[in-house]
Amino acid sequence: MSEYRERTTGEVKSQGQWRAAFPNMSLPRVWTSNVCDAMNIDPVLASPAATTSAYQTSVRDGVEQDSNGNWVEKYVAKDMFADTTEDGVTTTKAEHEAAYQSTLDANTATSNRSTRDSKLAETDWHGMSDVTMSSEMTTYRQALRDITAHENWPNLEDADWPTKP
Repeated sequence: MSEYRERTTGEVKSQGQWRAAFPNMSLPRVWTSNVCDAMNIDPVLASPAATTSAYQTSVRDGVEQDSNGNWVEKYVAKDMFADTTEDGVTTTKAEHEAAYQSTLDANTATSNRSTRDSKLAETDWHGMSDVTMSSEMTTYRQALRDITAHENWPNLEDADWPTKP
């Protein structure tokens, strides 16, 4: 969505809102610098989100001028959690973060167990009575069953998974 900043007041509006503010002005579909000058506005350019840590989120905080004099979107890093008190019980920011991380870890563990189960199902036919399972396949399948004991569990990387023989 295109946004524009009014040069005198600093008010920021979308292109549609500016069109509505100038109902008697015929405006082209594409706004050039001449159109912006006639309306006394500057375009607001997109900018990247703020750099955040694990328990922060990037939040839009108005607009600002960059080093080239262009108006750009301003983003700031905001903490996701803070100390809270409910019914006289205070929960610290650290406790909120730990609970959030536990939820993320539980979801990751569920996903990894599903992946593990699929990998085991792909090799189930090796365990049929008329097939002799190789020692490599036996080792692979046991490594899949033991994946929950891996030191990086549940936050596994591709290299943490056993290699199928």
